Amino acid sequence: MATPVHHPIKRLGTLPATAICGNDITSSCFYVSALAVSYAGQYAFISLILVALVLFFFRKIYGEAVGALPLNGGAYNILLNTTSKGNASLAACLTILSYVATAVISATTGMNYLHSIFPHFSVIVATMVLLTIFLLLTIAGISESSVVATAIFLVNLAAISVLLLSAIYYIIVNGIDIGMVNFRTPVNRSLGNALFLGFSMGMLGVTGFETSANFVEEQKPGVFPKTLKNMWILVMIINPAIALLGVMTMPIGEISNYEDAFLSFLGRKTAGNWLALVISIDAAIVLSGAVLTAFIGVSGLMKRMTLDRIFPQALLKENNRGSSPRILFLFYLLCLSILF
Repeated sequence: MATPVHHPIKRLGTLPATAICGNDITSSCFYVSALAVSYAGQYAFISLILVALVLFFFRKIYGEAVGALPLNGGAYNILLNTTSKGNASLAACLTILSYVATAVISATTGMNYLHSIFPHFSVIVATMVLLTIFLLLTIAGISESSVVATAIFLVNLAAISVLLLSAIYYIIVNGIDIGMVNFRTPVNRSLGNALFLGFSMGMLGVTGFETSANFVEEQKPGVFPKTLKNMWILVMIINPAIALLGVMTMPIGEISNYEDAFLSFLGRKTAGNWLALVISIDAAIVLSGAVLTAFIGVSGLMKRMTLDRIFPQALLKENNRGSSPRILFLFYLLCLSILF
């Protein structure tokens, strides 16, 4: 029977730990805001604020539960200690499928953004290359992965900040006439129904919040609750702000027409083609960062499940960087099976 060999690893501080899971959450702004507007119209920002409020209460519960049992696995560990092993395993397997979907969709969407700028390459081949790169990066160790994740995270926050400031400046210069027209326009359904549908779309944007608990053992003491707080702040500010500023700068119908590249179009509208190009490149980069989040999250979860003898013990074999190549390669094959 194979047993894990424990190697000393560098524990993660607040910024790199937040960056690993934050890339997934911040990448949601590239699609969630436009989806919420398409369902909730001019009131989409309210739906997205409601999402943040739900997350506020959830992070308190999640932080206390994982803090009492600080082991990789997150929700799996909580269910394992409160229900049956079968229920916990089922939830964990669904989480793994969620990570597969996150990795493949994020990689494909990121390469589609890049393809819109540089059309002379195959999206499928580029997606496979991207998945391979992040497989090798996570095999190299979480410390090395966190450096890349932090760089992506900071670049994305800078790009989103520029976009928000440019939209605010555009409104100051051009006035709020478009926004007034939008807010006078009745929604296609009842307000309650619109807010509910917008809220449902907004919940898509909190995927990644659970990832921090899946590598809590690699974080320094006291870092985990800070990652939850930081991710909540990002969700509370970015998505509602983008939805509100979008409604204040362009007609509702235009937002729906440019749903696939809403932020890029918002950048073109408020500052010109240069910002649209920056946002498109940033989208490709941060969506790639969400792929890294999936690899790191699934590694911690599957390692914990293997220790509980749910998966074959051979998967526990580690390299001298403290990562489990067999687990990562298995996840990589699952991603390729979905891709093709």
